[in-house]
Amino acid sequence: MGLLKTGLFVIVVLVSGSFAGLIYGGLNLALVEPFLDDATNIENQILFESGEESDTDDFWVEYYSYRSWQKGGQVLAATIFGTSIGALFGIVFVYSRNSLPNGNNLRKTLVLAGIMWLVLFTIPFLKYPANPPTVGDGETVVLRGILYLSFIAISGFAALGFYYMYKQLKTQKRFFSFIGYAIFITIVFFLMPDNPDEITAPMEIVSGFRIFSFFTTSIFWLSLALIFGAFWEKLQPKIHSN
Repeated sequence: MGLLKTGLFVIVVLVSGSFAGLIYGGLNLALVEPFLDDATNIENQILFESGEESDTDDFWVEYYSYRSWQKGGQVLAATIFGTSIGALFGIVFVYSRNSLPNGNNLRKTLVLAGIMWLVLFTIPFLKYPANPPTVGDGETVVLRGILYLSFIAISGFAALGFYYMYKQLKTQKRFFSFIGYAIFITIVFFLMPDNPDEITAPMEIVSGFRIFSFFTTSIFWLSLALIFGAFWEKLQPKIHSN
């Protein structure tokens, strides 16, 4: 890939990822944050009842200041996250687009995003569904993070391995690679340890948080596919020019 092509590719990746991340952050702010507010208010009441904090004006000024900073930081973090995932998505697309279903590049990016959404997000989410940050023991946060990231890595590398199997098999036998991945990830799903923390928060808060977290992340993958695919389709002659 020449200098012009490389530079254009990087721009497409960065712009697509950052826009999708911005959409993701905005949706989280509108749909997910209210559940975080409810969860942190419950935590505050526990602190008041235990005597660890006092229900004073100073406390609430500091609390609202922190939450405002946290909400603004979430949009920035989502944009950075989107840029990172966009880079991964762009690289995977370049190397796999000839194996994706025939059609325009927008269709290809939608198919690829659907696969990555399933492998890197949905399956790990089903095993370790998202909880509000205030839910769970602080001492197990590292363990929970390791379990979740480990499952993502296992699922991702397994999908990559079965993709290479898919390429090696004859057309009529390629469905064996899908069956193989499904069997493997099902076994891993049941062998991986469960979340070690008991949920003590009201389930309506936890369930709402999970539902809208799943929705906003799914919209992120859809947005990334649409934006990246539209850019690639429009700039394809320039990207492939010598």
